[in-house]
Amino acid sequence: MTDHDDEYHHNHDDDHSHLSETELRVRALESILVEKGYVDPQTLEAILQTYEEKIGPRNGARVVARAWSDPEFMEWLLRDSTAAIASMGYTGRQGEHIVALLNTPEVHNVVVCTLCSCYPWPILGLPPAWYKSAAYRSRVVIEPRNVLAEFGLTLPEETKVRVWDSTAEMRYIVIPMRPVGTEGWSPEQLEELVIRDSMIGVRRARPPGKPSNTTTDRSASNAR
Repeated sequence: MTDHDDEYHHNHDDDHSHLSETELRVRALESILVEKGYVDPQTLEAILQTYEEKIGPRNGARVVARAWSDPEFMEWLLRDSTAAIASMGYTGRQGEHIVALLNTPEVHNVVVCTLCSCYPWPILGLPPAWYKSAAYRSRVVIEPRNVLAEFGLTLPEETKVRVWDSTAEMRYIVIPMRPVGTEGWSPEQLEELVIRDSMIGVRRARPPGKPSNTTTDRSASNAR
């Protein structure tokens, strides 16, 4: 599918391209603490990376694994995502309104925030740097297939690509297709196959037998 204009969802009246006053103050405070030597930038980066790649995405992985293994939960998740996710204890700022998007052989969903970096923190942690980059935010809308290919994901021509634009009012999680060969697996086993990037839609879930130490694979540099 090359013409994706009808599949691009965005509320253009929602202006959230600037940081909030609180976020600006946090950044200013961080800069001062680093300059005065009170905070080690490497330690701070390690903490941020932990939340970006491990703690946050693990929550989303649990949601996906439960949906894969529990048809009733999957139906609830697709019908009322916010409530279903909240039932697992994942709520809070940046997660007030979430919509789950189900990937199928016919439709592949991918998420972006074209104006800034709206992202479902309670289930995906902090947004990766490439998600916030101007290149990704513009290119995935214009040429989604090329961007996905740079992440290593080449889709069949018959698969429709839908690009969803997150806003301050609505954020998304992609439910990737369940890998083949996982029949009878427990939710805990399935959880290990769910990587962060698959819940944004730029990659598939990890196939059985592929090892990894995190829920995040290395992202394509050209999409940043």
